[in-house]
Amino acid sequence: MSTYSEVLSQAQNLTPDEQQQLLEVLLALMRDRVTTQTQGSRERLPGKNLKRWRGFLPYRVDALEFQLQIREEWDD
Repeated sequence: MSTYSEVLSQAQNLTPDEQQQLLEVLLALMRDRVTTQTQGSRERLPGKNLKRWRGFLPYRVDALEFQLQIREEWDD
């Protein structure tokens, strides 16, 4: 089994056309994985029983404000 660094080193030695081809294959693999994981997560979602999730957060969260707050914490 190759390590990440070995694979990266090998990819850097490919021609630009080979790197493009590798990128396309990797993207296809990732799309398949994301699709599979998304389908699996849909089965775990509460569906029509959303009241069960009510109160999960203590208040409504502004997504942009939350994102900015997290980024500030990262910078600290």
